[in-house]
Amino acid sequence: PSLLESVNMADMDTETSTQAVVGEEEPLFSNLDLFLFSLIVGLVIYWFMSRKKPEPIPEFKKIDTPETSFIEKMKKTGKNIIVFYGSQTGTAEEFANRLSKDAQRYGMKGMAADPEEYDMGELSRLSEIKNSLAIFCMATYGEGDPTDNAQDFYDWLQENDDDMSGLNYTVFALGNKTYEHYNAMGKYVDKRLEDLGAKRIFDLGLGDDDGNLEEDFVSWREQFWPAVCEHFGVEASGDELSIRQYELKEHTDINMNKVYTGEIGRLKSFEVQKPPFDSKNPFLAPVTVNRKLNKAGDRHLMHLELDITGSKIRYESGDHVAVFPTNDSVLVNKLGQILGVDLDKVISLNNLDEESNKKHPFPCPTTYRTALTHYLDITHPPRTNVLYELAQYASDPKDQENMRKMASSSPEGKALYQSWVLDASRNILAILEDMPSLRPPVDHLCELLPRLQARYYSIASSSKVHPNSIHICAVVVEYKTKTGRTNKGVATNWLKNKLVTDNGHKSTVPMYIRKSQFRLPFKATNPVIMIGPGTGIAPFVGFIQERGWLKQQGKEVGETVMYFGCRHKNEDYIYQEELEEAEKNAVLPQLHVAFSRDQDQKVYVQHLLKKNKENIWKLIHNDNAHIYVCGDARNMAKDVQSAFHDIAEELGGMTRTQATDYVKKLMTKGRYSQDVWS
Repeated sequence: PSLLESVNMADMDTETSTQAVVGEEEPLFSNLDLFLFSLIVGLVIYWFMSRKKPEPIPEFKKIDTPETSFIEKMKKTGKNIIVFYGSQTGTAEEFANRLSKDAQRYGMKGMAADPEEYDMGELSRLSEIKNSLAIFCMATYGEGDPTDNAQDFYDWLQENDDDMSGLNYTVFALGNKTYEHYNAMGKYVDKRLEDLGAKRIFDLGLGDDDGNLEEDFVSWREQFWPAVCEHFGVEASGDELSIRQYELKEHTDINMNKVYTGEIGRLKSFEVQKPPFDSKNPFLAPVTVNRKLNKAGDRHLMHLELDITGSKIRYESGDHVAVFPTNDSVLVNKLGQILGVDLDKVISLNNLDEESNKKHPFPCPTTYRTALTHYLDITHPPRTNVLYELAQYASDPKDQENMRKMASSSPEGKALYQSWVLDASRNILAILEDMPSLRPPVDHLCELLPRLQARYYSIASSSKVHPNSIHICAVVVEYKTKTGRTNKGVATNWLKNKLVTDNGHKSTVPMYIRKSQFRLPFKATNPVIMIGPGTGIAPFVGFIQERGWLKQQGKEVGETVMYFGCRHKNEDYIYQEELEEAEKNAVLPQLHVAFSRDQDQKVYVQHLLKKNKENIWKLIHNDNAHIYVCGDARNMAKDVQSAFHDIAEELGGMTRTQATDYVKKLMTKGRYSQDVWS
């Protein structure tokens, strides 16, 4: 009994013993005394016994934790080259895998590694391994930021001053010229390692995704390996054969409960959902609204609402929602048909390198259908290494020759890849259809295709107003290619078909939140200038909701200014009702809309900015306004920035250089934020 129970029992005993002794001689010890005495003795014995007992040694089951020391792993497996990747959409990881495979062709042994999984403090120890080299394939994300998996490595580089004098390294950077901070992460790693005393054995490679990232990589790689061979005094083995990384295992009688059906991380995670939800464990959010936003025109702009009730997911206005789409079943079935494959066969692809942290290229065991639907990218034009590896399966020597040529760095080969694959937007299915002699084994194709990636959208709601709901605004991608085929955007077409109820079932979207730096000012009294044409309006729908909510709370809210743009007022003026309502309620005192095609000469948001230059300059220069730009990076964001340069030059009495510096300073102070894509 608990102590409280014991005391209550003692009380009862007192009562009964009192009744019992009426008219009798009182015994030497009352029942209560005996009880309390027994209790004390009992407690003493208990304390004595429990004190003497040796602590049982807990049995530890050996948990299979991955090795965090890459040095030990390299020593154990005889590897001398390690390729670290900072990857957000999978491309840098793909390049890292290609480089680690290349090493074998040059008589060396390489491994690709995720910096998040290893202790990067060991870099200075790499010199313990003979002829060692660290290669860094580093992508830049957002506004010059590291990718999620390289954030800790970036922080470590900034904080540490370890002596790296024994480290041989090289960097290939992946970026996009349309962005302000082109290849910032790759440039930083390259410079920082040099500052710490490491030896750069080949020049920094700069890949530009706005041009031809694949070509940039292939050209850099062609010069890189001869430089490595020269540095270490080794000769290329000339072994140009295809090297398989995984072996196929077909499962004939397997319990289907052990088979992955599209889960990203844990098996059955879509059936039994457990928070926290992230990129490895997405939440299945039911779709509660899916409506077309535009009134007319040939495009389909849509607004979706995802229900996150009970998920413990938190978000802020300006964050991104990541969704995991699936490929069109029509494409998957055609691939199965053309390769003569039973798509429902259960398989595993197992890494031939047993020491590798990456046991499979995608969750296994699974079926070919699931792999091609959920896990593999079958819609992007394949990279040159895929063509090179598949060439051996073409029965027509001419096809073989062309595929190998496209993967070479010869000007003729590059031009052929550019025109036949990229300009023609040929995906793997189109290549197989247009090359009837090419029929690779499906397992090798599955090994080579890149992973299907999550897609990011700017959230179009405020959590203050919609704590249990996340809104998405997107335009469906669909276009005709030069070969006459219709290509459809994977995620937007998948979202378009997410009806609220599908045959009585709720449609769900696997999702998680990615935090962003795109935030409303800390002080609500700061004015905000928002510029977001087209679907670039998304985060500002959330911002306007939030400013309205702050006003309702009785807070003093600064001037809220919106510059929106679309083609025609009566076609694609999306969120018109919401914007005009906010204007009427003085939540949005200034609403400026550019209808680019409603008159002879085109009018865009940057023209309206210049038209209202006095007001803009006063808000920025005197009232400490924050500027936000969202949408197309290639043209709009640049033109808008240039409009601000013009305004600063004209009204601030500055030279062009001073005006440019003025805007740059606003950016570093966090008063000019961009959420742009190309």
